[in-house]
Amino acid sequence: MGSIDDYLDGLDPADRDEIERIYAIARDLVPDAEQGTGYGMPALTYRGKPLLSVMRAKKHFGVYPFSQDAVLAAEPELADHDHSKGTVRFTADHRLGDEAITALVLARRDQIDH
Repeated sequence: MGSIDDYLDGLDPADRDEIERIYAIARDLVPDAEQGTGYGMPALTYRGKPLLSVMRAKKHFGVYPFSQDAVLAAEPELADHDHSKGTVRFTADHRLGDEAITALVLARRDQIDH
């Protein structure tokens, strides 16, 4: 799969807007993040490691911070969202809040920094 921009170009506008919102928050928090891939998915990378990917699935959006520890660190903000060790799932009707995105991104950034 190609870059984040390539991926976004193939989505319907509502889905694209939601995914762009999450990437914008991540870029504000980690200005050095760049477009790349992580486990074959378009992703933001930081210091050569995958930071965050956001993908549209059939019935939900998936946020992948590439780290079980990042999900655990953000768990207080994820209480009302479906999540597992490496994925957070949400729908357009029940969006992932800015606080949850911030917690995921900062936890993953800090993990990469150490």
